[in-house]
Amino acid sequence: MVPRFLDGVERWPRGDAVIDALSRGVRALPLRGGRDLLHGRWLGHPVHPLLVQVPVGSWLSAAVLDLRPGRAREAGSLIAVGLAAAAPAALAGAVDWADLHRRQQRVGLVHALANTAAVGLYAASLACRVKGRTKAGRGLGFLGLTAVATGGVLGGHLAYRQAAGANHAEEVPQVVPAGWHRIGSVAEFPAGRTARRTVDDVPVLVVREADGDFYALAERCSHLAGPLSEGTLEDGCVRCPWHGSVFRLADGWNVQGPATSPQPVFDTRVVDGHLEVRLREQGPAEDDTAQ
Repeated sequence: MVPRFLDGVERWPRGDAVIDALSRGVRALPLRGGRDLLHGRWLGHPVHPLLVQVPVGSWLSAAVLDLRPGRAREAGSLIAVGLAAAAPAALAGAVDWADLHRRQQRVGLVHALANTAAVGLYAASLACRVKGRTKAGRGLGFLGLTAVATGGVLGGHLAYRQAAGANHAEEVPQVVPAGWHRIGSVAEFPAGRTARRTVDDVPVLVVREADGDFYALAERCSHLAGPLSEGTLEDGCVRCPWHGSVFRLADGWNVQGPATSPQPVFDTRVVDGHLEVRLREQGPAEDDTAQ
């Protein structure tokens, strides 16, 4: 029943106009370097799941205290902590959400609505407690926890079913066979342009520089599997055409988000006029022809 409902949310198009407007608004926020900070590029994975632990933990603890007599003040303090922590968690989630696929955004919007309802209920609960209406405050708190749980179900679907925030290049080191793989003749790769080749069905981005050096990365962007071979080259980097993540060609490092994981990188060498690549995790180059 629940999976069927969530699948229906993915396919429900009536909120798309709202999604478009909200996405534009979030992307227009003057966050500058703070955007990558909120994406979690510094952490190596999205920071939003880490930030939500504070409000969820605080509100759950408040519910436990509400079940015990004489702990209303402590429960109110925990609710206040959760409300204060909800804002940065929501901002980080919104920044991630603005760079998702449409079906993911649909689920994310309902997730955000559930959590917004939770914040409203907990704010009302705290107001009642301040006024001495403890019973009403407890009731609103339990309703808020129900809304949080609903938001958690939606967030779990977004993360685990739809793979939002996952590293979409993680499988590459597991499926690329060890050793060198010939992927084409040198003449097939014009200088200064991107090219797409495969190693055992794993797409590989190949770039030949003007000086003849070759670079190769996993072709599917770690953010949401965007085609890097259709991206643009910028100062020794490639920019994903879907959401603008930037990766350094020399080592695959994600120099700009929303990607939080680097791209798997391949060593390259030229043998008998043909380009060969090897996943860099196999170790350093075996001879002087490796680049």
